Amino acid sequence: MATTHRAPGPGTVIIGGGQAGLQVADSLRAGGYTAPVTIIADEHGTPYQRPPLSKDFLLPGKEAAPLPLRGPDFLATHDITLRAGTPATAIDRGARTVALADGTTVPFEHLVLATGARNRSLSCPGAGLPGIHGLKTLHDAEALHLALAAARDVVVIGAGFIGLEFAAAARAHGARVTVLEFAPRPMGRALTPLMGDYFATHHAEQGVDLRLGEGIESFTTGADGSVAAAVSTTGTSYPADLVVVGIGVVPNDSLAAEAGLATENGIVVDGGLRTSDPAILAVGDCANFPNTHAGTRTRLESVQNATDQGRHAAATILGTVADYTELPWFWSTQGPVRLQIAGLSAPGDQTTVLGDPAAGKFSVLCHRDGRLVAAESVNSPADHIAARKLIAAGVGPAPEEAAAPGFSLKAHAKTVLVPSIA
Repeated sequence: MATTHRAPGPGTVIIGGGQAGLQVADSLRAGGYTAPVTIIADEHGTPYQRPPLSKDFLLPGKEAAPLPLRGPDFLATHDITLRAGTPATAIDRGARTVALADGTTVPFEHLVLATGARNRSLSCPGAGLPGIHGLKTLHDAEALHLALAAARDVVVIGAGFIGLEFAAAARAHGARVTVLEFAPRPMGRALTPLMGDYFATHHAEQGVDLRLGEGIESFTTGADGSVAAAVSTTGTSYPADLVVVGIGVVPNDSLAAEAGLATENGIVVDGGLRTSDPAILAVGDCANFPNTHAGTRTRLESVQNATDQGRHAAATILGTVADYTELPWFWSTQGPVRLQIAGLSAPGDQTTVLGDPAAGKFSVLCHRDGRLVAAESVNSPADHIAARKLIAAGVGPAPEEAAAPGFSLKAHAKTVLVPSIA
């Protein structure tokens, strides 16, 4: 999109060069926005995709090269200014300016906070030893890509998505892998018990030593000063020449809080993704928003949420008045298993299994008060796509329909959805 004449004025400033921030800029230009658009990013270089960093990026034989978020000419073609490697340090709401680490300031009419989240850190003895890594940025992934080539004993702290994706990659390198998870099942906050148990069995079959109900107590040091072992809460010592910590993230909301914006588990926004200052919006991992699907405020960490909220924030800036209501969906690739989730499950949901878990291709449907609210699919992309459409349209099958022999979610979607939706 080549526009030669831009409107004068401060325009829109976006703090954050990830999925959400780039989408805001893209959608503004696609919507005809002609004022200046500036992206302020902490990291140097071209904005890149984060999800592959814990998956394909780490596999044996893969080149350690990031996937860009947009093509090489995107920024120039769309007249978007990228201030890379210059973190924002303060927001002056009265002057409508953002101060940067290099001493400069950038004026704004609209400000979008797409500041993301950072890894939650451990505080146990030895947590800062060499050989202990997080996995969030390209720098993290590059360090792990090198470390995996020589690693023999790998310990992963936390059996969430990132931890298990890394565990699968480490097994592909031939390393011995132990995963310590304090909860009774992996990915327990995101999955139904049935699906969590399936993944526990799967990783055990792949040779991962998954220790459930067992957290980390401390790390011990080797003769070279690097980590040598992880000591769990049971007192057991596990050899480790490489440790990855994946115990969740915390939102980057300090910039907003210091500017006097409302924060609580992230930056508090309304249905239009506006903060307590209507000239400032927040999107993606850092935004605490009213989630119509959960029935409460939530903060979601996913590419879908970042992308859809980026589009919605741009629409709000362009004058659309509407609440954000997109259906959440997620995915994770762990070795040969592709997990896809549509909607948000909750404890107590009624579950129905479609397909055969033993064959490694099945789905778990979650009903609440007789209504389909979520679906978890393993190696079943047709079920996932159908579930997304059905849940979004509010026309999912009743539990007794789904439990009928031979029931097909894809066939049901074709029957009940109008052609434009199906």
